[in-house]
Amino acid sequence: MFGLPKATKMSKQLSKKAIYAKFQMNTAAKEKIDSNISRITIVNEITPNNVNIPAGEKISNFFILLVALRQKEFDEKTIVTLSKLIPQNILFVLEYEDESVLAIYQTKLIKSNWKSTKEHKIELQGLNLDKVWENIVVLVGELNIEQGNTLDEQIVIDDKRVKFEKEIARLEKAARVEKQPKKKFELFQRVQKLNKQLEIFFNNKKQNNFKNMEKNNGQTKNAHS
Repeated sequence: MFGLPKATKMSKQLSKKAIYAKFQMNTAAKEKIDSNISRITIVNEITPNNVNIPAGEKISNFFILLVALRQKEFDEKTIVTLSKLIPQNILFVLEYEDESVLAIYQTKLIKSNWKSTKEHKIELQGLNLDKVWENIVVLVGELNIEQGNTLDEQIVIDDKRVKFEKEIARLEKAARVEKQPKKKFELFQRVQKLNKQLEIFFNNKKQNNFKNMEKNNGQTKNAHS
């Protein structure tokens, strides 16, 4: 499954009742999970021994959980809750009928697009499991890590960019349909202000990245001198 080595394969069902009991979940929290999820199964465990890739500083192993959904539209907070409750690094395969999305929690919940479960391929690329995990996050979220950014920094930056762009689009739409010239002008000014804030934010980020790169290069040169 997912093109992973056979040595990683498992088939261990996680009891929702055991999760509820272990973490002392209240009735409302239990009902929320039950309404979204019918079954949770561990289908793969990735370890240095079974994939011949050394552990990283942060990641020594991770699991792939197949989660059978009760409906295609699910509450993302349920998956976030599971991610925080289960003290493991987890890649979720959220399946409804014969389709699924990959989901992973890395500062926030990151998801792929829906497609046939058979079409999902999980590639283990990297010199250690830290890098393998990072590459999986990049694959799932279709991320582009800009030079000088860490994975977590890039996720935060992308999130801010999306929020800025959504608000700008909302204001532009409101300005187009607004009849009163004064309100139309005010909306236009807000759009300009947000565009300027967006430009300043990313210019500052690029400058900071450049300074960090120069600093790191200087440290490297000093180490070799």
